Parts: sequence; structure tokens; C-alpha cells
Amino acid sequence: MCERAIELLALPEDDTQMILDIGCGSGLSGSVLEDQGHVWIGIDIAKAMLDVAVEREVEGDLILGDMGQGIPFKAGTFDGAVSISALQWLCNADKKCHVPQKRLYQFFTTLFSCLTRNARAVFQFYPENSEQIELITSQAMKAGFFGGLVVDYPNSAKAKKYFLVLMTGGMASLPAALGTGESDNQISYSRKREFAKNARGKSVKKSKEWILQKKERRRQQQKETRNDSKYTARKRSGRF
Repeated sequence: MCERAIELLALPEDDTQMILDIGCGSGLSGSVLEDQGHVWIGIDIAKAMLDVAVEREVEGDLILGDMGQGIPFKAGTFDGAVSISALQWLCNADKKCHVPQKRLYQFFTTLFSCLTRNARAVFQFYPENSEQIELITSQAMKAGFFGGLVVDYPNSAKAKKYFLVLMTGGMASLPAALGTGESDNQISYSRKREFAKNARGKSVKKSKEWILQKKERRRQQQKETRNDSKYTARKRSGRF
């Protein structure tokens, strides 16, 4: 889903971008961003999930925060934003002080501010009903965004996915949804991603070279990193 969200961002090819991962959890989406050569910062409300991300030694910087209280970055920090399975939680009133409309508006206005002009934000989410979709999109447009909903595989009960594609630089045509035409039986964005990775000459993921390069980047970022040894990248017993 993150691969699809990144495709919907329509980022410039062969150019490293600064991406915000909203509701980053354990850093799985961030790993996809890393694989595609981007720099990222993640924000999540669950400290336990961020602890898992730290244990996984993700390359992105991590921030503990409630997106309903706003995104705490200066204007124009990010070239884009992605969010997987998080946006729908802003529709809930988990505390007496929570008002979904206000939390959504606070979130979208601060997000709009910290994105560059002509940037996009893509949210994969699970709306409960059409009222939630209307609530979310109305607050996003009120905050200044343009865009709309892209629904992949709309006729499939299992594969159907909702993506809210928001733009800061004015109205543009929304990307085509998958699963709505005869040529959608194959997911082209996966092939494009693999081609782009090969074209950049990147090491095979999880190979010794890939792991050593990742550890060196962490050292340059002055992050705690395990020392290299003869066991680096060696498969442990019982793992395949």
C-alpha cells in the first residue's frame, strides 16, 4: 500500500525527496521510502510502535505526537507526505475533549503549511461510511488542499483500497485508479519501482552490501549502530 501511495505522490524521478510518514508505526512504510531513495521523518502517537522502529534501526527520524494536535514542523519542510491506515482514527472522539472536525482541521492546516508548494499528500485509509469520507475531505479542502479520492479495485471486496490524494499547488487531474480498466490485471507500479531501483544501481535488499551501506548511513547520522563483524548479514539459525 505504501508503494502505491508513493506512486500517487508523483515525485520527480531519480531525485531524493524529504517525505513525512504520518502514523509511521514500526517504520514499515519508512523502509519502503528508504528503498526508493528518499529521506523521511515519521510521526506516531504510539510510543511502543516507535520503540519497535528504533529496534529495527530504521533510517528515518521518529517523533512521538498526536497528529490531531497538528504537525510540528516549519513551513515548506516536506516534499510530500504519506499515511497508511491512520487517517480514519481522527474521526473518533476517544476523549471528551476530542472534536473530530476540529482535530481534522488542525491536522490538515498544519500539514498544508509544512509541505512545499506543488507537493502532494496521499492517505490510504479505511472509512466506515460515506459520512466519514465527506467529513475528512471537507476539512482538507477547508484547510486549502485540492484533490480527491482514488479508489483502487472498487468492485473487489478484498482488494478495494481508498486513497485520499491532496495537492497544495492547485487542482490537477487525479491519478487513474487501478482495477477499473482491462489493462489493470497487472500492477504496473511494482514493475516501475523495481526498474527504478535497478537503474539506480542499488544493492539487493537484505544483502551484506545493503546492510553495510545502511549501517554507514546511520553512523553518519550519529545514530547508535551495532559494530560490523564476520556475522553481519549472516542468516541466523532457523531463519530462511
